[in-house]
Amino acid sequence: MLHDGLLPDRRALLVRLNVAAGKRPELLEMLNTYADQIGEEPGTEVYSVLTDPDSDEIVWLFEVFASEEAEVVHRQTTGFTDLMHGLPNVLDGAPGILRMNPLRMTMQEDMFAQDWSF
Repeated sequence: MLHDGLLPDRRALLVRLNVAAGKRPELLEMLNTYADQIGEEPGTEVYSVLTDPDSDEIVWLFEVFASEEAEVVHRQTTGFTDLMHGLPNVLDGAPGILRMNPLRMTMQEDMFAQDWSF
C-alpha cells in the first residue's frame, strides 16, 4: 500500500556540500551529530544526509520543513548555529542551496514497518 499526500505550504532545500580534501569523515560526524538534535525542531519533517556515489568530495542534504516559519525556526536552533560554525573547517567553498516547494510525496507502507535503529 502507498501513503500518498499533497504537501501544501511545505518548504524544501537541496544542499550541496563540497568537502575539503580528507575532511569527509569529520563532516559526516558533524551532520550526524546535528541529526541527533532534529527532535528539537518539530517543523523539520525530513533531514537526509546523502553521500554522492561518484565523488567522495560531495555530500548532499535534503530537508523538508512544515512551513516557512519552521524553516526560520530551524535556522535559529543551537544545533544549527553550532553546525554553521563548524562547516567552514570542513568545506571547500560555500554550500550550494536549491530552494523548492514540495507538491506531493509518495512512500511505500513498508517504509514505516522497517526497523530504523542502527
